[in-house]
Amino acid sequence: MEEEDRIKAAYEIMRAGQLASALEVSGWPKPGNVHRTRDEETTRFEHFIAGAIAIGPALREASLKGMKVGEGLIKPSEVKLGSLVKMAVTDVEAWQLGGNTHLGTSLLLVPLAASAGKTFIEKRKMDFKLLRENVKTLTRETTPEDAVEVYRAIRIVSSPEKMGEWKGTEAPDVYMEDAEDKLVSEGVTLYDTMKTASSWDNIAREWINGMEISFKVGYPTLVETYARTADINIATVHTYLTILAHIPDTFIARKVGLKKTRDVSKAVDIGKKETSWIMELAGNILKAGGLTSLEGREALEKFDDRLHQAGGILNPGTSADLTASSLMIALLCGLRF
Repeated sequence: MEEEDRIKAAYEIMRAGQLASALEVSGWPKPGNVHRTRDEETTRFEHFIAGAIAIGPALREASLKGMKVGEGLIKPSEVKLGSLVKMAVTDVEAWQLGGNTHLGTSLLLVPLAASAGKTFIEKRKMDFKLLRENVKTLTRETTPEDAVEVYRAIRIVSSPEKMGEWKGTEAPDVYMEDAEDKLVSEGVTLYDTMKTASSWDNIAREWINGMEISFKVGYPTLVETYARTADINIATVHTYLTILAHIPDTFIARKVGLKKTRDVSKAVDIGKKETSWIMELAGNILKAGGLTSLEGREALEKFDDRLHQAGGILNPGTSADLTASSLMIALLCGLRF
């Protein structure tokens, strides 16, 4: 393949990720999130737009690494997904002052970009089935060094108070003093750490099951809704609501549960039970038509107000990240609006 074709494809993959991130935050009213008509006290819509643009270089680099895997020039483990995630997080942090806007999104979009690059080389076009298979390959073939880099990325934008504590797990807690040494000395890969966290974190769960929510829930909902409505905002919001209605948001659950215990696994279990009404309400709004009906729109606006009145506690951030990854998959596979 000509170098010019590789470069063109890498930029297209990068733009798909940037646009997915921008569309996700622009979707409104996505209840509980920052969106184009709703800011938080310290984090504004513009901060997310800045982050959506800033992740571009990491996505481009990931796609080029994926292409090298497809050509047999490097092994999947040599993509260095951990370093690329840290690069994305660092770039986002450098370009806006609104705090952690794209950690979860970076953890999803970076492997998607690498997988898209590999798929492009192998098929000379994007292929939905192969894209997911390549996600599985690249996320499984990681190293302890990848884990170290992701731990560092997490510490750039978060804190022990927000993350909780990992107890009795195979992977060390992110904030253990010797966590990085343990990862390397015990041979704990990034995939291993994600497997450990998958029981309480849906971003980690996506890493170990080939992004099942993004590919099997988010993507089909997005494509079907856009085909029916010809409105990308409706498609984005309904995808978000569908994910929120079917999968407990672990970001909310962690925030709620950590008020009662520092053990993150127990905290998420508590939070899921206490916030199950959010899933039910999201489902009811969809049944009422969501943004396609007056009843649904009014209920959605009230839902947004109710979640925001909790002062940032009831922010379905994981559902937003999964909406972004679903959008990127759709854009990679040809969705235009």
